[in-house]
Amino acid sequence: MWLLIFINLAGKIAAAIVGPTEPAVALALWFVPDGLAAYHLFVLRAQGIVAMHRRFVTAGREVWLTIDDGPDPQDTPRILELLAAHGARATFFVIGEKVAAHPGLVRAIVAAGHEVAHHTQTHPLASFWCATPARIGRELDEGLATLAAEGVRPTRFRPPAGLKNLWLRGALSTRGLICVAWSARGLESRYGDADSVIRRTTQHLSPGAILLMHEGQRVPPAIRVHAIAGVLERLHQTGYRCVVPTPEQLPSPARWFQLVGAGAL
Repeated sequence: MWLLIFINLAGKIAAAIVGPTEPAVALALWFVPDGLAAYHLFVLRAQGIVAMHRRFVTAGREVWLTIDDGPDPQDTPRILELLAAHGARATFFVIGEKVAAHPGLVRAIVAAGHEVAHHTQTHPLASFWCATPARIGRELDEGLATLAAEGVRPTRFRPPAGLKNLWLRGALSTRGLICVAWSARGLESRYGDADSVIRRTTQHLSPGAILLMHEGQRVPPAIRVHAIAGVLERLHQTGYRCVVPTPEQLPSPARWFQLVGAGAL
């Protein structure tokens, strides 16, 4: 992260120095570092700002089903029934405000043998990437406190829409959290039918994949829960199991300076 900041500042200083005589060079020096920073903020596979796990290690036909944006009083109980029917385990990345509104649902998730993970307190989708260190700290700490009240201490975190923040790496490290992304997702809000979501989520299945799906009112009614049911059925048909990986199954993503931030996972 600090190297990115240094490169950006150095580019701005160099642009100011050469600007009077080399305006074209100055423009490049000014804007190219901004593009590099934007790449690491918004591109999922970039690892320069914070390590984002996108796969896990497994020797079997196993995938990790993750469900964001709950808990939801309509969807969560139905999803738990589906998971039980398929003998599947999942991780629910929950929003603190929704946990506070529906605490019994978090207890039901844990009682059913699933993992509860951190998805911020308020889900600030539009502003998370540019939030101040204090705001990032509040989102993490308030979410942790909300979950602690229900007896949950998460170790895994997913930012809204996978967007990163310059201060996120340090904030997660001091709180004992790791960042989990995904390797396949359904993009439920962009499609009008569950079949498209199911196809998109499962079309490139491979062992160790992390699948991202959503619950709650932001998902269109024709897709809510139905797509998760279809994905579970497709996984069953193709011989895949849904598991929650152990910490040892999550390899350290490649250091960004080894591959200019592209990452291998």
